[in-house]
Amino acid sequence: MTKIYTLVNQKGGVGKTTSTINMAAYLAKLGQRVLVVDLDPQANATSCLGVDKSNVVNGTYNALLGDDDIFPYILLNERLQLSLLPSSSALAGAEVELVDELARESRLRKALLAVAPRYDYVLIDCPPSLGLLTVNGLMAALDGVIVPVQCEYLALEGLGQLTETIGRVRSALFPDLKVRGVILTMFDSRTNLSADVVREVNNHFPSLVFETIIPRNIRLAEAPSYGLPISEYAPKSPGAEAYAALAKELLLSDGK
Repeated sequence: MTKIYTLVNQKGGVGKTTSTINMAAYLAKLGQRVLVVDLDPQANATSCLGVDKSNVVNGTYNALLGDDDIFPYILLNERLQLSLLPSSSALAGAEVELVDELARESRLRKALLAVAPRYDYVLIDCPPSLGLLTVNGLMAALDGVIVPVQCEYLALEGLGQLTETIGRVRSALFPDLKVRGVILTMFDSRTNLSADVVREVNNHFPSLVFETIIPRNIRLAEAPSYGLPISEYAPKSPGAEAYAALAKELLLSDGK
């Protein structure tokens, strides 16, 4: 059965896109059929998977505002055996255009349900905001939300706001919306602060924090400029080993 997860955090720079593409790459290596959905107008996930966003004609925009089957717009990276519904510059105006659309909060969910049976996992990368695009991502998260949290103090401040947004969507639109898990990212073992954040997040989300913690790693920062996930760019780096372990942890907890 397909698992659809949305990775979301309204704070930028917490490792959301990095987690999306690297989890996807390792899930694909483990034999899963994976689709990455780039819901961010900045199209970072699209670029990180080697696609020139300036050349994208059809993609997530069409899923939100078109009535066509979106499968023809999905790109397959044969090297990674990983599929991508890319973002384009047109997505920047989608929030305004969606205002007058019928069932505007559920447009992405409807489009994805038509193609989801072709995949084992669908991972949705949301923009760093809590607008209508992110609400579409939350509505499409049929198996839950995954929240990357940077191991720094300021990252904690946004958790309350994100929790409130999830609560509002749950009460008004999607009662079954849940937090599937929390990924701790950019952990620096040399600082007490990182350890403090780990402890606070575990207190805030008891039993929901993934055991695998992603370390601060320069190779993870370099890989996107080459259009590659860490599994291809630096497979023996600490960051690669962490995301490989995280993908295995997710598969195991999903019973796959």
